[in-house]
Amino acid sequence: MGIHAIPVAAALQPNGVLSVLDVQQEMLDDLMRRATRRGLGNIVPRQGDAQSLPYPDGAFDAAYAVSVLGEIPRPASVLAELRRVLKPGGRLVICEVFVDPDFISLPALQRLARDAGFPFERESGTRFAYTALFRTMAAAANRGPATRG
Repeated sequence: MGIHAIPVAAALQPNGVLSVLDVQQEMLDDLMRRATRRGLGNIVPRQGDAQSLPYPDGAFDAAYAVSVLGEIPRPASVLAELRRVLKPGGRLVICEVFVDPDFISLPALQRLARDAGFPFERESGTRFAYTALFRTMAAAANRGPATRG
């Protein structure tokens, strides 16, 4: 954790806040030490399980997961929780890299996401390293067809 959190938090400044969740407190502590060294005070760490997110409904504009979904025993439950905590029109970005032993192919991810209420919007990269964008159903209904981008 934190490889992506530090630059995302920096990009959200001066007014944006990045909430991060990890099951391991040690990972959160390490992230916060690095954030402090970089002068970032806009990260809110929380220990918890992604299958039961400790946030209220509609709390976030966007969420992202990088090479983590395949590590979780029930990825469908994580996607359902992400759908719950995203605002209407919220974005979900998932990145996967083939060298990860828990890699989820794009077609498999699209099926999981669709079943959780996240229509596919677009993807970039290759089938071996991709980033996929999904939106909540409310926003997707007003958009055109899915694109590759």
